[in-house]
Amino acid sequence: MNILIVNTSDIHGGAAIAAYRLMNALLREGEHVKMVVRDKQADHTDVIAAGGKLPNRLNFYMERGVIFLCNGFTKRHLFDISIANTGLSITDLPAFREADVIHLHWINQGMLSLDEISRIIVSGKKIVWTMHDMWPFTGICHHAAGCTRYERSCGECPWLGSPSRNDLSHRSFLAKQAVYARGQITFVACSNWLRELAAKSPLTAGHRVVSIPNPIDTAVYTPMDKSEVRQRLNLPEDKKIVLFAAVKASDPRKGMDYLAEASRIMAQQHEDILFLIAGNQGEELGKRLLLPARSLGYVAPQDMPGVYNAADLFVTPSLQENLPNTIMEAMACGTPCVGFHTGGIPEMISHGTNGYVAAYRDANDLATGILRILYGNNAGQLSSEARRKVLSEYSQEKIVQRYRQLYANE
Repeated sequence: MNILIVNTSDIHGGAAIAAYRLMNALLREGEHVKMVVRDKQADHTDVIAAGGKLPNRLNFYMERGVIFLCNGFTKRHLFDISIANTGLSITDLPAFREADVIHLHWINQGMLSLDEISRIIVSGKKIVWTMHDMWPFTGICHHAAGCTRYERSCGECPWLGSPSRNDLSHRSFLAKQAVYARGQITFVACSNWLRELAAKSPLTAGHRVVSIPNPIDTAVYTPMDKSEVRQRLNLPEDKKIVLFAAVKASDPRKGMDYLAEASRIMAQQHEDILFLIAGNQGEELGKRLLLPARSLGYVAPQDMPGVYNAADLFVTPSLQENLPNTIMEAMACGTPCVGFHTGGIPEMISHGTNGYVAAYRDANDLATGILRILYGNNAGQLSSEARRKVLSEYSQEKIVQRYRQLYANE
C-alpha cells in the first residue's frame, strides 16, 4: 500500500511533528510512505517539498490579503482563520499518482486550496484527513472558542471585523460543503473531544468520523536519571522544577496570564521552585513569573527528552488544545502533568492518577494542582502511571496498527 501524507510543514508545529512521526512509524512497519509539504526543514529523503519559494510566498500572502481585506484592514485574528482560496498543486506529482491513500493533515496557509482538495477527492483514491484543529469542519476558524455557528452553516463570525449572515465564514462553509460532497472522506480526530465537535457539523454529514491519537516513539521519550540530566543541563538538584514548553512561550493562548497568577500564589507558600521555560520568547514569560525562572530558548526535538526528565512536573495552562504533543512527551518520560480542563487534555491527564486537571481558567486551582504534585508523597506512582498511560494508548506501534486498519477498511 502506498500512502501519501500531506501537511504544510514537516517538523514545524504540533501537527507537523505528529504527521512526521506517523510517517516514520509507518515506514518502520514496512509501509511505503511519502510526505509532501510546502515547508521542508528536515533532511528526510521521503519528504517532498512542493512548489517553490516565490509561489509559496505568493500563495500565503494572497490568502492573508483577502482575510485582511474582509476583516476591515486589521491584523486582529489574521491567523485565527483560513479560507484556502489558493495553494499548491499536488495532484500532478508522481507521489500522488502512485499513492493508494491520501492522508491529509494540517494543510492551511497556502498549502492546499479548496479547488485542489476537490481534485484530490474526485481522484478516486482513499482519503483520510487527520484533524489537528477545527478548521476542516468549520467555515474558516481553527478554534471556534465556544461559538456553535459551525453546527449550522457559520455566518455572523465572531472572528471577522464586520460579521453578517452571508459573511466570509458562511460562503466558505458552503464552498467546503460542495467540495466534500464530491466523494467520501474519513475524518480522524486526535481526541474524542474533537470527534464529538466534528460530528455536530453538517460538513462531516455522510462521512466517517473516528478518533485516533497522535503517535509517539516511547524509546526516544523515556525516563532517564534525573540527577544526571540536571547536571548535564546545569540545573539545581535542590529545586522543584516546573517545566513549561511551547513553540512561542509568550502566546496568550498558551495561558501565560494564568501561569503568572499561579506563580504569585505559589510564591506565597514556597521558595524552592524553579520554572524552566522551553520555547521562543521564554524570557518574556519568565519576567512575569514571581518565582525564579530560566529560559532555555528554542530546544531541538532531540534534546527535549532530557528537558522533560529534568523536571518534576510539566504544566500546560493552554486555553485551546486538541491533544498536545507536549503532554504526551512529558508523560512518556514519566513526568506528571498539570493542565486546564479544555480540549483533549482531560483525556490525557487522568486526574489524581498521573497528574492534575485544573478548573478552566482558574489560576488558584492551577497553583493547587502544581503544589499538590510537587509536594505530595506519591511522586513515584504519578510518574509510573504517566508512562503507563502513554505506553497503553499512544505508542507508535499501537497507533500505526489503527491507521493500517483504517487504510485497509476504508
